[in-house]
Amino acid sequence: MKKTLCRVNPQKSAGTDNIPGRVLRECAEQLADVFTDIFNISLSSTVVPMCLKTTTIVPMPKKSAVSCLNDYCPVALTPIVMKCFERLVMRHIKTQLPSSLDPLQFAYHPNRSTDDAITTTLHLSLTHLDNMDTYHLIEKLSLLGLNTSLCNWILDFLTGRPQSVRIKNSLSSTTTLSTGAPQGCVLSPLLFTLLTHNCAAMHSSNHIIKFANDTTVVGLISKNDGSAYREEVQRLTAWCKANSLSLNVDKTKEMVVDFRRAQSDHSPLFINESSVEIVKSTKFLGVHLAENLNWLLNTTSISKKAQQRLYFLWRLRKAHLPPPILTMFYRGTIKSVLSSCITAWFGNCTVSDRKTLQRIVRTAEKIIGFSLPSITDMYTTRCIRKANSIVDDPTHPSHTHTHTPLTHTLHPPAIWKEMVLNFQD
Repeated sequence: MKKTLCRVNPQKSAGTDNIPGRVLRECAEQLADVFTDIFNISLSSTVVPMCLKTTTIVPMPKKSAVSCLNDYCPVALTPIVMKCFERLVMRHIKTQLPSSLDPLQFAYHPNRSTDDAITTTLHLSLTHLDNMDTYHLIEKLSLLGLNTSLCNWILDFLTGRPQSVRIKNSLSSTTTLSTGAPQGCVLSPLLFTLLTHNCAAMHSSNHIIKFANDTTVVGLISKNDGSAYREEVQRLTAWCKANSLSLNVDKTKEMVVDFRRAQSDHSPLFINESSVEIVKSTKFLGVHLAENLNWLLNTTSISKKAQQRLYFLWRLRKAHLPPPILTMFYRGTIKSVLSSCITAWFGNCTVSDRKTLQRIVRTAEKIIGFSLPSITDMYTTRCIRKANSIVDDPTHPSHTHTHTPLTHTLHPPAIWKEMVLNFQD
C-alpha cells in the first residue's frame, strides 16, 4: 500500500473527499497501515465504503462551440484513495487472467496502441483481398476464475454509487447509479475489457477489432456473397443488446474495399432497422482510411495540422526562446502529429506525400536552427521498435508474422510491409 501511495500523482484533482494527492504521497508512510486495514476490512466484508464510491461529474466541452449535450465530455472526480485501492485489486485480477485474453482488444493492454489496431485491421482486410450490465459482468468474472468474495466486492463497487454534477460553483442533487462502469475509475477499463472479451467473430472470414469501445468488423464478401459478413454484424448487434450495450448507428460507417474491375453494387447494411452510411473514406483511430487504400487524404490532413503549428514555432522563435525550448515544442506539437501511427501508413505513401511531410521537418529545422530527424528516420526507428516489441510479445496478434528481431542492418520499410500489411502477395 505504501508503494501505491508514493506513486500518487500530486497534480491530480482531489475527489469528493477533498484529500489532495500531495498529502497522500507525502504522508504515505504514516497512512499506509491505516488504509491497509480499511482495505482489508472492505475486501473481507465485500463492501466498499460509500464515501469512497461518491463521484462528482464535471462536464468539459469537447468543442469550442457547444451545441448539444453530446458536445460535453463527462469528467468524473473520484477519491484518490479509492483509486489506490483499485490499483491493488487490478493488479490481483490480472494475475488471475490468461495473458492471451481478448487479443484483438488493443486498448488497456501493455505493448498495444492504435498503430497495432490499424495495422492489424489493414492486414486482415488485405488478407481477405488476397452501457455495461453489472450482473453480466459479474457472471463473466466468475467464469474467468475470480473467487466469489472478489466478485462480490466488485459488485458492491459498481452498484449504489452516488453521483452529482458540478458546473462551476453549482452542484446538482445526488443520484445513485447501479449500472455501467464508473468513468474515471482505475478498474473501469479492465472491467470493460473483461465484459467484452467474448465478443469475437463467429465466421472464420470475419474479424472484430476493438480499441476500447470502438469496434470494427472486418469481413470478406466472396463471389458477391455477403451473408457471413451481414450475419456477423447482426450477431454483434444481438450481443450488444444481450450485454446492455448500445450501438451508435449514427456514428457507424461502412467502407467497401473492392479492387475488381467489374464492381457490383453493395446493398446497404441495416442495424436495428437503421441504414448504415456507406462512405468512401473514414477516420479510424485518428488515421484517415480511403476505399482505395490511398494515403493522400491522411497525409494531407497531417501536413495541414503540422503546418498550422509551425506558425506557433515561428512565433516562439521571434520571442527569442532558446533552441532547446523550441525543440521541445517541436517534439510535443509537430513531431507527435507527423509520427502518429506512422508505422501503419508511411510505408505505402507516395514519393510526393513523403516530400510534403519532409518539407515540414525542414521548415522546422530552419526555424529552430538545429538538425532534426527526417520523416523517414522517424518511420525507421518506430518500425524497428514496434517490430522488436511484437517479437518479444507472444500474445500480440502480429507475433505469428514475425520470426527474428529487427536490427539496424535490416531494411524496416520492406520488412514491415511484408510482415504487417502483406501488400506484395
